[in-house]
Order: sequence, then structure tokens, then C-alpha cells
Amino acid sequence: MKVVAVIGARPQFIKAAPVSRVLREAGHTEYLVHTGQHYDYGMSQVFFDELGIPQPDVNLEIGSGAHGWQTGQMLIRLEEVLMAQRPDWVLVYGDTNSTLAGALAAVKLRLPTAHVEAGLRSFNREMPEEHNRVLTDHIADLLFCPTQTAVDNLRNEGITAGVHLVGDTMYDAVLQFAAVAPQRSTILARLNLTPKGYLLATVHRPSNTDDPANLRSILAAFAEIEEPVIFPVHPRTRKQIAALGMDADPGPTANPRMIEPVGYLDMLALEQNARLILTDSGGIQKEAYWLGVPCVTLRTETEWVETVAAGWNVVVGADRARILAAVRQAQPPGERPTFYGDGRAAQHIVRILRSHDRG
Repeated sequence: MKVVAVIGARPQFIKAAPVSRVLREAGHTEYLVHTGQHYDYGMSQVFFDELGIPQPDVNLEIGSGAHGWQTGQMLIRLEEVLMAQRPDWVLVYGDTNSTLAGALAAVKLRLPTAHVEAGLRSFNREMPEEHNRVLTDHIADLLFCPTQTAVDNLRNEGITAGVHLVGDTMYDAVLQFAAVAPQRSTILARLNLTPKGYLLATVHRPSNTDDPANLRSILAAFAEIEEPVIFPVHPRTRKQIAALGMDADPGPTANPRMIEPVGYLDMLALEQNARLILTDSGGIQKEAYWLGVPCVTLRTETEWVETVAAGWNVVVGADRARILAAVRQAQPPGERPTFYGDGRAAQHIVRILRSHDRG
């Protein structure tokens, strides 16, 4: 079986790593295409190094740009790759422009297409990711869902064929690397941090970074928090902070304490040892849950509703007062029900792909 896997952004590298490993260990051929959507070392190559992902067979080097231009460039280049490779399956991950471009290029060439992390819905059509995931789900042949909620979302849209509840491949990765991170990461020592003596924050969604009022409100809340707030800053977010006339590098004594993006193992170590995580990232919401760290979501909604229902995640948006109240009130609620599979999502995905292989 030959699979072309399309990845391009930081969360996709994590989702793809367990599947890539299982595919190759089973003797299947994986042709890995990196669209170049994320291209800085800290946003791309470090994940290949730490997660053991093979180097891409091709890097399209599309880079940043407006959504239409970026998706269009990917579509053009991916079509060329797929015509040359003619795989048994095209595998796309998540909800980025790389996801949609990969799915569109495949279906227009009548190549079987599978979507990993299918069925997620924020029900916020202002999010570019929502359009990407909905469109991809409606054109893919196989839909690999991480939760029962995702399966139900697809059923409500009339999609039942090819739907499989497999669990979350990011959970596979956390189970594999959570024990490794404390041994290999030195970030707590480098930043002079003590376990549970700081908060961890990430902000990258356009709804926050491209809205000056939201970004100012979030940063104002961070500045008022009495505990240290460690803030690995996405390059795009740093640019938007500077555009507001705010200091994008305020120094090690200010709150938030802005640092460069970190690799997967350093991020796991920071998450494991934080008292609380503040984020607008879907992946980090889940990682916080799996690691038993309370989470405050800096959005008005979340796809990962299970974490909220279990009491480990509170959704507050960008309002300063609500953020500060959530930080003060956050406490680990106790049990963490299993919502995201058995940690073998990658094995389930490869088994199902093989069972549907038309080769």
C-alpha cells in the first residue's frame, strides 16, 4: 500500500508522527509531502527531529500568504505530486489550508482520500479552520474521528459512510513522549522555573491575533497575573504585538515572559509542570487534559467539548476580567474520563486503510 501524507503545520507534524511510524513499520510506502505552511525551524524542523518523523520526500515551500493564495499554490503543486505518485491513499490531517488543499487535489484526481481528525466542529464559521474541516469531511472517502462527539457531528450532517471512531493520534504521541520529555528537556532549568510555579500561555488564532482589542485584552490579563506567565510566541503573534506598538520582547522580568517557539519535548515539559495553561490552541487543550493540568481557553468556543464537560477546561474568550477570574478559580477537578481512544489510534487508522485498499 502506498500512501501520500500531506502535512504543513506544527499540529499536523504531531498528529502524523504516530501514523507515519506504524505505516513504515508495517512495510507500507509513505510519501511525505510538506507544504511549507510552517517553515521556521522552531515551527517545523524541530518536530521532525524530536518525533522521529522521516524527512519529507518533497517540501513545496509555499510559505505564508493570504488564505486564497496559499491554498491555491498548494493545490497546484500538490496536484503535480499526486499525478506523479498515484498513491492508493492520500492522507490529510486536521484543519489547515494544507488539509483542504490536499483533499481537493486528491478528489479531483479521483484518488481515495482519508481525513485524520474528522468530524470536529466549533460551529463558528468565522474560523478559517471550520471551513477547512467541514469541506474536507464532505469530500473524503474515509473519516477517522477522535471522539464520539465527532462521529455524531458527521451523522448530523448526513455523513455516515466511511466514518470510523479511532481515537486521537495526538494522544498516541503524548503517551509515547510524556515520559521522555522530562529526561530530554532542560527548559525548566534554562528558564529557572519550578514545577507548578508558573502558568503557560499560547496565542495564535486569527480571532485573537488579528483583532487588536482581543490581543490587547489578553496581554493585559497576562500582565495582571501575579504568577509568572511563560509565553512561547508564534512568529505571527509577535509580529501583531509589534504592530500594536507594544513591546514584543519585554524581557525576562515582565509578565508575560515572551520566549521563542519551543519544540515538542520542551512544550510537553512546560505543559506537564505548569499550574495552569491559557491557550487558544485545540491541541494544547487536549494535551493539558491528558497531562492533568487545568486549562483556560482563550476563545468563545471549543471543538474539544469533552474537556469542558469534565471540568478541566473553561472557555472564557478574550475578556480580561473573565481570564483573570478563571485563573484565580482554576483547580484540578479530579477524575479525567477517557474520551480520546486507547492510545492506538495510528494502528487503527493503518488497519482500516489496509482493509479498504483497492490496490
